[in-house]
Amino acid sequence: MSSLAVPQAEPRAGSTPGAARERPPLRRRIALVPTVTLLLGALYCLLPVAWVVIAATKSGRELFSTFTFLPGTGFAGNLRDLNAYRDGVYWQWMGNSALYAGLGALLSACVSAVSGYALAIYRFRGRETLFNVLLAGVLMPPVILAVPQYLLLAKADLTDSYLSVLLPQILSPYGVYLARIYAAAAVPADVVEAGRMDGASEWRIFTRIALPMMIPGMVTVFLFQFVAIWNNFLLPYIMLSDDEKFPITLGLFTLLEQGANTPALYTLVITGALLAVLPLVVLFLVVQRFWSLDLLSGAVKS
Repeated sequence: MSSLAVPQAEPRAGSTPGAARERPPLRRRIALVPTVTLLLGALYCLLPVAWVVIAATKSGRELFSTFTFLPGTGFAGNLRDLNAYRDGVYWQWMGNSALYAGLGALLSACVSAVSGYALAIYRFRGRETLFNVLLAGVLMPPVILAVPQYLLLAKADLTDSYLSVLLPQILSPYGVYLARIYAAAAVPADVVEAGRMDGASEWRIFTRIALPMMIPGMVTVFLFQFVAIWNNFLLPYIMLSDDEKFPITLGLFTLLEQGANTPALYTLVITGALLAVLPLVVLFLVVQRFWSLDLLSGAVKS
């Protein structure tokens, strides 16, 4: 058998034999740019958290006399002082925040699910106009709505009550927007029509067929709304005057104001801020697991 010689391509004029070998390292250097950027962003976000964690371990004397990122020895004492402050009012603030955020996020997720499903499935006059109004609500800063909400609730004699913080949080334009987008993508029109042909009522179709398909999206709405209500400061600040109804954000703010005259309270504020973050971390881990399982298991359940 005769062998055919394969001619080898000669390098182009002006090119060097090692030019092709230099491309992968260059691409790797370019690929490092997003990684370095993300690391810098993570450092920017985590550095204040690390400061709070370390500062919470320091006593009042150590807080102002030791290196910033050097752990202290006063964490147990800070916890005792925080627990003893005004007979444990801090835990009442935490309970209020859990009530506002938990109940408010749950009701908001339910309202968003019903509203988003209706806007995605049903065809009626003014639907797009209503949806555009909701989009305008998404773009509206909360600070603009706080004073009108206060005036409305003052007319109803509901200020300085738990309802004055809960009611404005139930309707979330962003939650309705997410629910509509998710319902339009996750609930097939054929499935809804099949339910109607089988004689199911509209409410039964929603609760038994559409809602299980929308659960992952509603978990996202619940998580976003819970975090937003838990961290909300302006609305309780305007609505409430009784400090026993304060959420944790407003309670820590009052402690910080008193710390201007009593520096020993600074350690309580820092320790309280650290404890206030823990429920959000736990909730995110639990909900993220539930969310992942829901996405993997599929939406249609018999």
